[in-house]
This record gives sequence, structure tokens and C-alpha cells, in this order.
Amino acid sequence: MVRPRKLRRVTFLPGVTYFKPQGIPMRLLEEVHLSVDELEALRLKDLEGLEQEDAAQKMGISRQTFQRVLEDAHRKATEGLVRGNALRIKGGDYELGPIRFHCRRCGHRWEQMLANGTPIPCPSCEEELPETALPPSTRAGGRERHRHGQIGHLENKRLGHNRLGAGD
Repeated sequence: MVRPRKLRRVTFLPGVTYFKPQGIPMRLLEEVHLSVDELEALRLKDLEGLEQEDAAQKMGISRQTFQRVLEDAHRKATEGLVRGNALRIKGGDYELGPIRFHCRRCGHRWEQMLANGTPIPCPSCEEELPETALPPSTRAGGRERHRHGQIGHLENKRLGHNRLGAGD
């Protein structure tokens, strides 16, 4: 019997989940799928500059598993860029951890678990739509378990888009 995969802890959901080369119609593009946990590994290692051991600990996985996730993410992102494919961020085996927020109005910063897509007002000034702290992301989720599901749906709906580029 196969052991179930351990969920990886993610503290960032992207606000944009689709990237494509400009000027090429979507119907002509192949897609590369990057999972949410792979994006989290890229963010922790390449953007935040964490050592693999520290990044693995934040995701609740072993260093060896983190290394495999990171290698897959680098390969997929490189494939999409080099071959001119569209890149779709979706799915994966992850659980949503506490999200860091930053209020645009008063500058207050805090960390909070989310409750099923409910907008979280700033605890200091009650701003209705605070930003997540570095980089911007959605506020959808909670300590939910996601397996191969769609992400960012609420934020994309609020923003009225889910991809970058022109020439559809």
C-alpha cells in the first residue's frame, strides 16, 4: 500500500496564476503546470534567500523532499521560459499556513490564519482589503487542505483577470 503524500505548508497564494508569452494566441501555446507548493519552494529559496534546511522546515517537509520540489519547480519554470510555453500555477499537495498581511492605509503588519476566503480587515484601522506582505497574494483559503485544486479564484474574480499578456 502506498503511503499518502504529506501536505506541504504554504503561506503564499499567487494573485496571478497564469503567464503567457505576449502576442501568441493561447490556442497555440502548450502549458507547463507549476504546483502551489513548487511556487512556495521557489519563493522561499530564490526570493527570500533561505537555506534549504530553513525553507524545508517552514514547509513542514524534509530537506531532501524540499530539494526535489525545488528541482522540479526550476525545471518547469525554465522549460516554460525557454520553450515559450504558458505557465499555469495550480494544484499540488499543500495546506495553507498563516499569511502575512500589510495594511496600505496605516502600515500595520500582522500574521493570521484565514477563514474560508473571508476578507480580513486590518486589526489597527479596519481597512477592508489589506495586502499580503511581500509579494502580493490572494486572501482566499484558510487552514484548508488543497489537492490538485484551483487557487486564487476569489482574488482573480475580484481583480477581473487570471492571466497576463495580450493576444488571446
